[in-house]
Amino acid sequence: MTQIQLADAQAVIPSTACAREDGAVFPVTANLKGGAVGNVCESLLKQGLIEEINATDLNTVWRHDEKRGPITLHAAPLAYGTLGITDEPDETPPAETPTAPVQRGKGAKQETLIEMLRAEGGATIDEIVEATGWQPHTVRGAMSGALKKKLGRTFIAVKVEGRGRAYIIADD
Repeated sequence: MTQIQLADAQAVIPSTACAREDGAVFPVTANLKGGAVGNVCESLLKQGLIEEINATDLNTVWRHDEKRGPITLHAAPLAYGTLGITDEPDETPPAETPTAPVQRGKGAKQETLIEMLRAEGGATIDEIVEATGWQPHTVRGAMSGALKKKLGRTFIAVKVEGRGRAYIIADD
């Protein structure tokens, strides 16, 4: 079975749902603010740890679907296995269960970014996006914020034929 590592905020929602008799995600008891609940639930849906089902209680509606009506979320069979809960009825996850990217800990993507910028020829924004999974604006923000302002790194940008603009750490 694929091992899925979850951040604390991600683990709270499926573990609470698995502890409930009906496996319901809502009401969410995690102390998440703003859009964090939606973001965490979207991530858990992509990983196959929670599933959408038709809502019978309008106080637990996740979203409305034109064809299916009110939709809520509940723990998927994969969540029980991932969390080591064996009380779940013997159901097997779908054949093509999405695999989660391996979480390597805080700063891992920043380390990847630095390694790429140190490499011969540097890296383009598109290459960094592909390696980290970040959006282009996040890459630029990490370079100007975390690396330039906080770590005091300097960069040079060179136009490379066939690749576009590549960025290289200049102070190594």
